[in-house]
Amino acid sequence: MFEVSTEFAPSLSDPVLVEGLPGVGLAGKIAADHVREQLDTRYFGELRGEELPSAAAFTEDDRTLHSPVRLFVDESNDVIVLVGDVPIEAIDADGLAGALSDWMDEIGATPLYLSGLPTQREPEDVPELYGVATGEAGGLLDEVDVSAPAADGLIQGPAGALLSAAKDRDRDACGLIVETTPKFPDPEGAHVLVRDGIAPLAGVDVDTDPLVESAEEIMDRRRQLAQRIQQASDGDQSRASVTGMFQ
Repeated sequence: MFEVSTEFAPSLSDPVLVEGLPGVGLAGKIAADHVREQLDTRYFGELRGEELPSAAAFTEDDRTLHSPVRLFVDESNDVIVLVGDVPIEAIDADGLAGALSDWMDEIGATPLYLSGLPTQREPEDVPELYGVATGEAGGLLDEVDVSAPAADGLIQGPAGALLSAAKDRDRDACGLIVETTPKFPDPEGAHVLVRDGIAPLAGVDVDTDPLVESAEEIMDRRRQLAQRIQQASDGDQSRASVTGMFQ
C-alpha cells in the first residue's frame, strides 16, 4: 500500500505536476531533475509504501533522510516535481498510480507523465517528441504543438499505470513520449522533453542549455543507475513501444 505524505500545504491555484520516475533511457528522470534544479523548488512531501525499494535519500547540506520518491514544489510557478532515485521495479504499479491519482485529485493538479520510446538514432539526430492525453488535456498538447504519435504503441511501467488511472477516472493528464537511447542516459532526450513539452505546458521558463553542455557529466552521474535499471524487467520501466504490424 502506498501513501503520499506531505509536510505542509503549498499555496497553489492550478498546479502542474512533472513526474520523473526512472524509465528507459532516464530521459524523464533527467528532465524532471533539471526542472527541479532550475526552478525555485523546495521539498514538501514523499511517497511511502512497503513495496518501495529499501533506500533512504539525502540531499546536500541536509542530514534529514527521506523516501527515494519525493515531491518538490515551486509555489510561484504552480509546479510540483515528483522525483525518484531508485529503479521502480516489481512493485504494485496500480497501487502506486491509485495513491498518486487520489492525491492529485485532492489538490487539482494536471500531471505530465514522461516516457521514453527506445530508438536507435545517430548523434546528430534530434529526438522526436509525441504527446498523448486523457480527459480534456489533448487541447493543452495542441496549444504547444506537441505531435500525436506517429505509430500505434503502448506505454508501460509507472507512467503507463498513471495514464491508465487518469483514463479510467476521466481526469486530465498528458503523456509525453520522447525518442530515447535505451542503453545509456539520454540528456538530449531530456532536453527535448523540457524545451518542447514540460516548459511550455507548465508555462515556465527553463534554461535547457546546461543539459546539452553538460551531457557527458550527466551521463557519468547516471550510468550506474542506468545499469541497475537495465537489470530490471523491461515491463517494470516507464517506456513506450510501437505495436503496429507494419513499421
